Amino acid sequence: MDTKIGSIDTCKPTNSDMCSPANGAVSTIQNSVSPAVINSTESTLGRHLARRLVQIGITDVFSVPGDFNLTLLDHLIAEPGLNLIGCCNELNAGYAADGYARCRGVGACVVTFTVGGLSVLNAIAGACSENLPVICIVGGPNSNDYGTNRILHHTIGLPDFSQELRCFQTVTCFQAVVNNLEDAHELIDTAISTALKESKPVYLSISCNLPAIPHPTFSRDPVPFSLSPRLSNKLGLEAAVEAAADFLNKAVKPVLVGGPKLRVAQACDSFVELADASGYALAVMPSAKGLVPEFHPHFIGTYWGAVSTAFCAEIVESADAYLFAGPIFNDYSSVGYSLLLKKEKAIIVQPDRVVIANGPAFGCIRMKDFLLSLAKRIKANTTAYENYRRIFVPEGHPLKSEPKEPLRVNVLFQHIQKLLSSETAVIAETGDSWFNCQKLKLPRGCGYEFQMQYGSIGWSVGATLGYAQAVPEKRVIACIGDGSFQVTAQDVSTMLRCGQKSIIFLINNGGYTIEVEIHDGPYNVIKNWNYTGLIDAMHNSEGNCWTAKVHCEEELVEAIDNATGPKKDCLCFIEVIVHKDDTSKELLEWGSRVSAANSRPPNPQ
Repeated sequence: MDTKIGSIDTCKPTNSDMCSPANGAVSTIQNSVSPAVINSTESTLGRHLARRLVQIGITDVFSVPGDFNLTLLDHLIAEPGLNLIGCCNELNAGYAADGYARCRGVGACVVTFTVGGLSVLNAIAGACSENLPVICIVGGPNSNDYGTNRILHHTIGLPDFSQELRCFQTVTCFQAVVNNLEDAHELIDTAISTALKESKPVYLSISCNLPAIPHPTFSRDPVPFSLSPRLSNKLGLEAAVEAAADFLNKAVKPVLVGGPKLRVAQACDSFVELADASGYALAVMPSAKGLVPEFHPHFIGTYWGAVSTAFCAEIVESADAYLFAGPIFNDYSSVGYSLLLKKEKAIIVQPDRVVIANGPAFGCIRMKDFLLSLAKRIKANTTAYENYRRIFVPEGHPLKSEPKEPLRVNVLFQHIQKLLSSETAVIAETGDSWFNCQKLKLPRGCGYEFQMQYGSIGWSVGATLGYAQAVPEKRVIACIGDGSFQVTAQDVSTMLRCGQKSIIFLINNGGYTIEVEIHDGPYNVIKNWNYTGLIDAMHNSEGNCWTAKVHCEEELVEAIDNATGPKKDCLCFIEVIVHKDDTSKELLEWGSRVSAANSRPPNPQ
């Protein structure tokens, strides 16, 4: 099975003895032992869907109940291997499924018709942008209402049930409306297998009167999927490798840069193998942080144009050849389109395509195959890394705080750095946490996630819930700004219900700091909350929760000592009070460049 499901590291390839039909097809495994016959009372659509979710590695489903999905929820709850987690709103349920999928390889959420579906839509769009297979299940209208002229509640008052479906068509790779038991088995299985094959969300609407009805097609345990791996065109692969090796072997100081699509291509290990074989200086784009080991001997940091890790941009942009594996060049990752890169020096490797400088392009080539084959043809060249070592100067440390001096953000992250280990994972919210967390050095085994392509503020609350639920053995450290937190704060209560033990650093600087640095105005100032008081109210003496409000380094040290000591089994919420103008220098630079890109005048007509 080429797609690894139910695993912590979705980048790592697996070996399996599953049969592989023709490329791009989906089949089932033909075992010598027939699947177990199911009791007729359990051979229902709802239980089949539940068993399928468990089978692909999902043990937790995030949901918000509504009258159209209640019977379906009954059947999901009845599945022994499935845990139903009720969220405070659909948006957070979708974000939680996103966070879960980043860790397990696939996630799922269940909402109700239209009012729930359109609420979760934003989260599904974000999962689509990040190439995450999230199965979005919607409880739909009674099957008898299709084709009638009836107006239902939870709609906009028209006898048209397709509004929700049309909205999902642009952010999912497959949509199915199940309102007939005869083809329900086929539609459910096609939706789930397509999500796994394409690594994109799917939409699955199930009529509210169908989940409890037995049907012969559900009378046996579902046979596990066999997802045939995509195969590279052998001749194209050989030609692409030959052209790339010739291009790189002629270069004097080539470099490698990893991009976010390494994850969907499952090529992280292959990329590292190429780095080992080539000896090139190794960098990552900001949205690929966590996909490439930062303890690699030739790792030089994050390449992010003018806000790169110190000395990284100088090495990358002065190279005479660079190979980008799985890049996304958007206005944010290019710092307002200001990267000093030249197309004629670049090899761009996408999940199924290779483009070499201004020359040839090769399609139908899997990134993993290309990188592994190239590693065998490349000549070792450490020139770029040696140049980096010559110019490198170790970074300094924040100025020592005076006693009871107001806490600075750079001091905060100096202490967060000390918390990181193989038993932790970092979730960085959209905003200045992007830049501050980017500077954290990740030890072996430390997880790291953020949502750069879509950049939806508030994502991290639901994502923290989902990620922590997916890997309870890791302690999630979430860095969230106050403005983002106000969007999705409710589901900290769900973390408490689930007994999670994450550490949330709420950075209270009085507003939308990232927006301030792009374009300031009174709309970037928000009403201050008593954040610790809010969490204490959610806690309400149920579950394990501990809160602290810190104003200076001494209080921060004490809070972290408590969070990692006597309160280590609690959800720890630490509100950090900082000055409204205390931002990273990278945000100041990035904000001015993005502002310039946003304010370009119209081209002459």
